[in-house]
Amino acid sequence: MMIRGIRGATTVAENSVTAIEEATIALLEELFRENKLEADAITSIFFSATADVNACFPAKVVRTFKGFEYVPVISMVEMDVPKALPLCIRVMLHCDTTIAQSDVHHAYQKGAQHLRPDLSQKEV
Repeated sequence: MMIRGIRGATTVAENSVTAIEEATIALLEELFRENKLEADAITSIFFSATADVNACFPAKVVRTFKGFEYVPVISMVEMDVPKALPLCIRVMLHCDTTIAQSDVHHAYQKGAQHLRPDLSQKEV
């Protein structure tokens, strides 16, 4: 087993609890499903969000997944870079896996697809 970092990002249409929760759930579901991840394999999950996404903590959503109550999570504010993608939530999770680094499925959804088009085009 190796510890791998898995990345993802998404955007929300508005800064609301519902929009943030729905987008974060969809992002995590894709990462968990495509990488065949269970809670016990996940070491930690880091979320960052642009300053305009502050209606709730994206990390709080992890607690809605069964078995994830002991996974360490944190939310933080993304650097305020001029012309950066607004209303964006990013995630990096670390996990134990046998998946080769080149076979890891990263997820870039909605408006975040252009951040890493090379990774957004992988088959799901």
